[in-house]
Amino acid sequence: MITEKIIANRTDLSYRQSASSDSPVRSVIKAVSWRCVGTIDTLVVSWFVVEDVATASAIASIDFVTKMILYFFHERAWNSIKWGKK
Repeated sequence: MITEKIIANRTDLSYRQSASSDSPVRSVIKAVSWRCVGTIDTLVVSWFVVEDVATASAIASIDFVTKMILYFFHERAWNSIKWGKK
């Protein structure tokens, strides 16, 4: 097929770099999905500690936003490190 031939012939540096790393969009999707899991955990733990759903929800909401941003930049930084990649 023609697309397979085009892909097989791609040898430029930008293609090789993109094939070995995540795109920024993929990093955002991974950050959001991980934060959903982490936020549920934070909500449950906070609710257990403070015994108030409103306070636990506020803690979980702040946690969701701040840690998603931190995770995105952490992921992008690790993506630029060549160590451990094939």
